[in-house]
Amino acid sequence: MAYLSVANATKRFGETFTALKDVSISVERGEFFTLLGPSGCGKTTLLRSIAGFNQLTSGSIAIEGRDLGSVPPHKRDIGMVFQDYAVFPHLTVFENVAFGLKARKVARDEIARRVPKALEAVRLGALAERLPAAMSGGQQQRIGLARAMVINPQLLLMDEPLSNLDAKLRVELREEIRDIQKQIGIAAIYVTHDQEEALAISDRICVMSNGHVEQLGTPQEIYGNPQTLFVASFVGTINALKPGEALTRLLGQLDLTNADNTHPGATWVVRPENLIVASERAEVGEPQAEITGTVSKYTYLGREAHLQIHSDLGDLVVHVANPDRTAVQREGEVKVVVTRSAVLGFGADGKRIGV
Repeated sequence: MAYLSVANATKRFGETFTALKDVSISVERGEFFTLLGPSGCGKTTLLRSIAGFNQLTSGSIAIEGRDLGSVPPHKRDIGMVFQDYAVFPHLTVFENVAFGLKARKVARDEIARRVPKALEAVRLGALAERLPAAMSGGQQQRIGLARAMVINPQLLLMDEPLSNLDAKLRVELREEIRDIQKQIGIAAIYVTHDQEEALAISDRICVMSNGHVEQLGTPQEIYGNPQTLFVASFVGTINALKPGEALTRLLGQLDLTNADNTHPGATWVVRPENLIVASERAEVGEPQAEITGTVSKYTYLGREAHLQIHSDLGDLVVHVANPDRTAVQREGEVKVVVTRSAVLGFGADGKRIGV
């Protein structure tokens, strides 16, 4: 039995808008589980339903087999970290973290024991008597994390907790959140629209769009083996190959002609890092084909370079690792190689074609 189970969850607002459409997920004990998708896809609605702030129209939510349908939010034993920090500016760091324990009528000596422990976990032990106004955004978000953890919840929910921070601090704090979650061994559900963030910290990812689940899997499965065109395009970057004679010829060279014939209207894509500059190609034990084009833009980014190439298959982007060590064509004609396994096909319904 899964630790947390959401079965056939549907949530309607009024008569016309359905935010969740028959969503089913499961989260294991100690797992870092991420809900990933664009704004309006239903991920926050699902999180708030688990917390008890939204009542499902139909479906069920259970922790360790206990149905939470009739359990009010304050009795669900769930910790939640919000996007906007939600700290009390007139209370010290210690008092902010102790707030939930006082509301639960926890004894004073127990509060005195648990709060310092929670503050040490989020690296705020030396700042217990400071007011939040004198602290950075990252420190204030740590207060929220400590306050959610100190109640020893069954489940930790985080709703885009890093979206108000600058890019460098987001990277630092997401690693800390992951470390803290593993240290205390609590199951966590994390909501984000940031693909890189989700790939970096998750045990598993649930990609959502339009209120339903597109794909559920490990970061490696989501990125490397997308099952829908939406997942392939939302998580990472893809080159969609332009239909026409050049595509038909390419698919033939890659022994994909039959797949193309049996799936009219299919979309064929390849990720930029899977296009290889011809001068750098290595021998591979599978069919491969060359694409000839003209470099229209070259962008140097240090550890990699991005080439934009105009070709008969459309304008393609190629990512080249270690460009200083590679003979990269910056202008003029260039040839890139694509292998059979690098080309992904999706049918007219948006679902992955098995080839």
